[in-house]
Amino acid sequence: MKAILKFDYPVFTKKIIEEKLSPFGLNFSVVGFGEIEFHEDVPSEKFDAIVALLNEIGIEVLENQKNILVQKIKDTIIEMVSSEEPLSVKSSVYLTEKLNHSYGYLSNLFSEVTYTSVENFIIIQKIEIAKQLIINDQLSLTEIAYKLNYSSVAHLSTQFKNCTGITPSAFHRIISKRKNKTLNN
Repeated sequence: MKAILKFDYPVFTKKIIEEKLSPFGLNFSVVGFGEIEFHEDVPSEKFDAIVALLNEIGIEVLENQKNILVQKIKDTIIEMVSSEEPLSVKSSVYLTEKLNHSYGYLSNLFSEVTYTSVENFIIIQKIEIAKQLIINDQLSLTEIAYKLNYSSVAHLSTQFKNCTGITPSAFHRIISKRKNKTLNN
């Protein structure tokens, strides 16, 4: 038996962090997506233990300022493309307003650290969400294109094929066959 899951990554991450850090008995809160604010001084040995624990579950604590800002850019992009409502402003304006830096600076820093562009990262994130929406089989391609702020289904299909090598319709057929095969076994 197989179950298809849909994740709300910010909520999931927050719950995991809260669960893992509660035994340390510290006063903290998870702010934003991927940020912890400690409301008290944390002794270095306790902080090192927290870092080690988080590393065990695949969460890295960033200390380099460039890497921290790049992670904030990634988190903001994920928040932006995961939003229930389509954006009313360009992604460059959204990032500038959320992160209080010029888009040129954010874009150059992102490319320098990740070796890819902000635009490419946005496309990859949108396609990942499109795949999840197709798997969940609750929205049509037109609705998915609208939800992800594409100008048309054709635009979504082109970017989907460029990223995955197959069209959204072919992806949907593959998922449907797998679901049917799972149900019949």
